[in-house]
Amino acid sequence: MEKIISTMQDILRQEAGITDDASPTLLPFFLDTPEDCPCILILPGGGYRLTSPREAEPIARAFNKHGFHALVLHYRVAPHQHPAPLLDASNTLALLRKNATELRVDAHKIVLCGFSAGGHLAASLGTHWNKAYLQNKICTSPGLNRPDGLILSYPVITSGIHAHRGSFEHLLGDGGDPALLEEMSLEKQVTKNMPPCFIWHTGEDQAVSVENAFLLAEALRKEKIPMEMHIFPEGPHGLSLATEETDETEDASMTIPHVSIWMDLCARWVKMFIR
Repeated sequence: MEKIISTMQDILRQEAGITDDASPTLLPFFLDTPEDCPCILILPGGGYRLTSPREAEPIARAFNKHGFHALVLHYRVAPHQHPAPLLDASNTLALLRKNATELRVDAHKIVLCGFSAGGHLAASLGTHWNKAYLQNKICTSPGLNRPDGLILSYPVITSGIHAHRGSFEHLLGDGGDPALLEEMSLEKQVTKNMPPCFIWHTGEDQAVSVENAFLLAEALRKEKIPMEMHIFPEGPHGLSLATEETDETEDASMTIPHVSIWMDLCARWVKMFIR
């Protein structure tokens, strides 16, 4: 299995034109199981400036406890700009599906889990998976890169008045091309081809407004895309698991038991609705 993942990473870097140890980087957390399992492809947040370790390995191990394979993708960030991160996510998902048998992955149950800007990246692939610029020698046919579901944790969604400006500046450049800003304002890009979504956010989030979740949910509702959404009343941005394990504050302000149930709710959603 390690050899397969290493080969996948080499292919990703060759396609990206990367010759050093920079991203894209894959970190596998696969179960030792004789049966094919759902796989959660994790996209950490970080405003397209970095990928947060708090939203990487701890998340993967939590999904392992629920019986899922997990794979963390540290995708390209600034100074790389669009479409580099999206190509990394698209190509990784396509490679996962191509190698599903050897990895004991259920090829029909590959779910993206993104946090903050990683949520924007996950939702971008959910809306743009069939775009021509994502077809290449890795993603050789339309749909090979389509997620079977999206888990969006306090996601960046809109480039409008409720935008997290830093994410869009790192992704598209300072100012940004108006046409690209429109294309990457994902509440405007939802179609009937989008996979089902699990969304969670907190009402107190001062970095990425909860309006991002509401805007996406309304767009999903209009297109009749299956979704489950949870808005927790308290908690700052970047909670990750919302447990002691991922809390690096001195006052334990990011340990919130009521919010930490999101992982159990999410795992139940995957088992019930991703078929």
